Amino acid sequence: MEKRALQLASVASMIDQFNIPNIKVLQSLGYRVDVVANFSNPGTITAERSESLKKRLNDMGVRVFDVSIPRSLNLKTILSAYHRVKDLINENGYSIVHCHSPIGGVIARMAAKHKRKEGLKVIYTAHGFHFYKGASFMNWLIFYPIEKFCSRYTDVLIAINKEDYKRAVDKFKARKTVYIPGIGIDTEKFKPDSSAREKIRNSLGVKDGQTILLSVGELNKNKNHESVIRAIQGMDLIYVIVGKGDLKEKLELVARENDVDLRLIGFKNDVVDYYNAADFYILPSIREGLNVSLMEAMACGLPVACSNIRGNRDLISDCLFYPTNIVEIKKCLTKVFEKKSDMGENNLRTIRSFDLQTVEKKIREIYMECGK
Repeated sequence: MEKRALQLASVASMIDQFNIPNIKVLQSLGYRVDVVANFSNPGTITAERSESLKKRLNDMGVRVFDVSIPRSLNLKTILSAYHRVKDLINENGYSIVHCHSPIGGVIARMAAKHKRKEGLKVIYTAHGFHFYKGASFMNWLIFYPIEKFCSRYTDVLIAINKEDYKRAVDKFKARKTVYIPGIGIDTEKFKPDSSAREKIRNSLGVKDGQTILLSVGELNKNKNHESVIRAIQGMDLIYVIVGKGDLKEKLELVARENDVDLRLIGFKNDVVDYYNAADFYILPSIREGLNVSLMEAMACGLPVACSNIRGNRDLISDCLFYPTNIVEIKKCLTKVFEKKSDMGENNLRTIRSFDLQTVEKKIREIYMECGK
């Protein structure tokens, strides 16, 4: 009998950036895999890349279902997605459902709960709970009880940072909770490589001797790029951000007001070349689970400054700052500039524990256990 599995995430960008390795592991174990996500409003990738992703998945033998799973609390859309996902689960006889993202995780677990009595195993990867040390009271009030309730319908809960893992073990009711260090970084792709440095710097109009400070991430409030722009006022830096989002015009205005050389270059497929063209990396986020771009920057040997938050502390022990403290950010950047060589080498050593092979081995073990 054919084994079937479902991968579900809120938006197509999560499938593109996080879940292709999971799909390949399932296929290597003999599963036919379906994917559910919002491909029409695909998240951090472009509409063109979303269409390309559909074709790539189809070429891999994966069926794609475009379901409007929201990223905010829209009850009507949530209920519509719930009924669609429940129908898919009823129709397709999945052995495994692996879900991602807070709202996608709730929808999938509620839609699958009746089938668990027939042997369906439900895996949920928490890419960073919305409640954490320092989170708002409303986040705790809304998201904590929902996650705690849904945990009783979870066979394996995967936490990707140590703070979330400890809380899940202590407070939640999943049958099994495991810690996996992120989604895995392809250290064959993301590694120090100077071959594209000149090409990228020329494309940006950066001269020899000029310093690039890089961030990769959406232009939104949580990514907190504005604090960096204000902190580097008066510093001889070019701040390059790879990513798109609603705050583009606001960030450009803040940069002009603070006389900062800001380059917002949108989404890039060749992001690895930008890491290797940069001199330093900064991640100023207010909230993260275990940030992929931070790990990619480390794997490329970049010295890093980042916010002192959950997930980041699993990776970086030096040059941490409070996210919105402009003075701390400036001090951290000055420290990074002074110790750049040692920090880059240390980051390369640290990231080996987070590489793709390590993570894939753990994921494979979970899938094999769930498939028994």
